[in-house]
Amino acid sequence: MHMLSHAEASEKFIANQERTDWHDDTLWFVRAKRDKASKLIPEWEALREHASQIKEHMLSNLPQYLLEFEVNAQANGIQVHWAKDAHEHNEIVYSIIQKHGDKALVKSKSMLTEECHLNAFLEQKGIDVVDTDLGERIVQFRNEVPSHIVLPAIHLKKEDVGETFHQHLGTPKGNKDPQFLTEAARIHLREKFLAAKVAITGVNFAVAETGEFVVCTNEGNADMGAHLSEVHIACMGIEKIIPKRQDLGVFLRLLARSATGQLITTYSSHFAKPREGQEMHIVLVDNGRSRQLAREEFRNSLKCIRCAACFNTCPVYRRSGGHSYHQPVAGPIGSILAPNFDKKANVDLPFASTLCGSCSNVCPVKINIHEQLWFWRQDLMKEGLAPAGKVISMKLMAWVLSNPSLFKWAGAMGRKVISWAPWLVNNGLNPWYKQREMPEAPKQSFQEWYKSNRS
Repeated sequence: MHMLSHAEASEKFIANQERTDWHDDTLWFVRAKRDKASKLIPEWEALREHASQIKEHMLSNLPQYLLEFEVNAQANGIQVHWAKDAHEHNEIVYSIIQKHGDKALVKSKSMLTEECHLNAFLEQKGIDVVDTDLGERIVQFRNEVPSHIVLPAIHLKKEDVGETFHQHLGTPKGNKDPQFLTEAARIHLREKFLAAKVAITGVNFAVAETGEFVVCTNEGNADMGAHLSEVHIACMGIEKIIPKRQDLGVFLRLLARSATGQLITTYSSHFAKPREGQEMHIVLVDNGRSRQLAREEFRNSLKCIRCAACFNTCPVYRRSGGHSYHQPVAGPIGSILAPNFDKKANVDLPFASTLCGSCSNVCPVKINIHEQLWFWRQDLMKEGLAPAGKVISMKLMAWVLSNPSLFKWAGAMGRKVISWAPWLVNNGLNPWYKQREMPEAPKQSFQEWYKSNRS
């Protein structure tokens, strides 16, 4: 089956102009909320810098902090597992479930499990996985993947949700009232929470000093699952470690404001040890992170706290939709992470950017996102992975731009062609013409204008 490139998938998304504009406006509204919330903290920029430095220190001492976390977590009664890749992670999770003989579990939002394709793996083993985050449950009903890491169903309107719930929950056809649909989801999910023996959560932060981990949600679904279950499995990328508990005061102030413009996440739940009679497991997963850590120009990407601020500000993401990125983590940060897994399959993603730098400007941990996208472009072009058309056009452009006489001649000819025979430029063979109106050609180049006006 042919996987659509970002450009091909985007073309399908923007075919619906009304929905594209709505998606764009909705995400920009969230970005604007972030700006207002950040302005309420006079030391906002100092917080960003402090968070970035904490992460820098952590990445420079990652083995030490992971081992410290393991010792303290085990002392708390948490069983710690190590997974080198997605397959090992999935096998570990399945072995824990199998030991308890349960065929159903509840899961709160975890981008790591999306990255590892855990749901599909467990379903093939006969396990019924119920995503309990409302947005995740909606896309799960629709057999879709999340299009956004904080707002998984942001690509859907309330009419879409109403139709989905009518099909899967039996709500009245045509009912699109958000309050009614939310209540229907609560009733449906309450049964799942009460019946499940196993709960899976993600991890937002793990504290090396104390051996505890923190899960942030707005719906409390992680708490419902973890507190009612006999077995709690937490799945965590190794970069989620922070050195000390006091560091949470920095990250929790940044996370919700950057993600949704809230002052604080509704539930920031600390899990330090299992309750009496409960098993608690945490799976620490590498899955390419140590490889990314070893790449000096890309290691900063491991600072990411998954707030999705870069999604909400990115003009390309807002107008192309999360599914056009064909990866669990979309948007600008996903376009940096994806080539680390598979360069050839994700060669298109670093080019799905204007390099405007807005992503770097809003990142709460100061990841140089737009620079890393540029670094990836250099890397992928050097390895010859770019499409032949792009390679040829870039070489042709380099030849023209490096020859002043040829550049002047080409500019003059181009202005004449646009004026005399615009159809030679404004056609389907020119990808720049898609969704754009070509500008009127100027009568002279800047150099010609400068010479004639120099005096």
